[in-house]
Amino acid sequence: MELIRELCSFEGRGPGTDAERRAATMLSGRLGQMGREAEIEPTFVHPQYAVVHLIHAALAIAGSVLATVQPAAGFALVLAAAASIYLDLNTRLYLVRSLLFRRASQNVVSPGSRPEAPVRLILSAHYDAARTGWVFSRRLRQDERSGGRPSPGPFRIFFWGGLAPLLPLLGLRMAGIDAAWLGALQSVPTILLIVAAFFLIDIALSDTVPGAYDNASGVAAVLSAADQLEAEPPANLDLWVVLPGSEESMCEGMRAFARAHRKQFDPDRTYVINVDSVSHGTLNYEVSEGAVVSLPLDGELVELCEALADSGNGLAAEPLRYSLLDDALPPRNAGMHAITIRATDGGSPAPWYHTVEDTPERVDEEALARATEFVVALARLLDRDAGRRTAPARPAEAVAPR
Repeated sequence: MELIRELCSFEGRGPGTDAERRAATMLSGRLGQMGREAEIEPTFVHPQYAVVHLIHAALAIAGSVLATVQPAAGFALVLAAAASIYLDLNTRLYLVRSLLFRRASQNVVSPGSRPEAPVRLILSAHYDAARTGWVFSRRLRQDERSGGRPSPGPFRIFFWGGLAPLLPLLGLRMAGIDAAWLGALQSVPTILLIVAAFFLIDIALSDTVPGAYDNASGVAAVLSAADQLEAEPPANLDLWVVLPGSEESMCEGMRAFARAHRKQFDPDRTYVINVDSVSHGTLNYEVSEGAVVSLPLDGELVELCEALADSGNGLAAEPLRYSLLDDALPPRNAGMHAITIRATDGGSPAPWYHTVEDTPERVDEEALARATEFVVALARLLDRDAGRRTAPARPAEAVAPR
């Protein structure tokens, strides 16, 4: 709780801000007090994700209007916007985003002390805070029921309800069809994109939240779990702690970390346990995530989480299909084993998610303790599993001669 309060005292610690940099310095000092080496790795990010996707919406709206007189040109604009947002939200490639201004950000990295270990385990939790906005009000929140089919998140509605339907409709215009019914159909996704543009403007102009639930709680859980694991070091794990910045600008901090270390890390033996928003509700482990399409997370880590949840040791957790993105996605795209542990209210985030009410006073210490215990137990189970895989085979018994 002391760490959560201190982290939330850095008001306005959004991606690429001075407050974020001061928070990184504080966290580096905390890791040093734990006896761990800590480095601050600088990177550059595009902090205004709302502006990025506002440009995507504007391109698609312009393409829809232009298609009434120049169908081919309008189709090209919408296709460019759809391709750019798809690649952007999957953290693959930045097109429109790369045209905007950048700000300095940083990742706090504490390397392990046993590089020869069979498995490298990275505990991660982002420390920056999000902007609020009317779209995050309780009336508009999506209910993501754990273990079931995911409800469409806001970006899925934006993409599949606005951008994707325009492409076949404009394709019909390119084929020479110019009927009234086609114009009526075309107006529906266009209006949705206009509404989305107003939501994005509201987010871009909103304040930054304190971020106790999302994600000072995750940082506290990771540091506590690392401290417990160091007290009794795992025999087969090289334990890293990575606290990325700029997660709230669509995971740019973790994306930069994964790309900077991809030659250093062997993906087959690198495991990432990301901890995000664990101070309210019941515990979940993500089986898939994605703001546009659902991408499966690591099956091996999911099986270990299932084993823990079924062990009867009080480590109850439910699977979650997450319809947004978090810091498990960039390492997953880099071929590493990755999963996210989070706490939700029946599959939905806390009622104060991305609001100014996300303060330390609302932290449920019992939920935070359960998440920490689960992360430690998952690391121990991964350590035991790695030991079994790397144990030398027993020599065959000698056969007595006849």
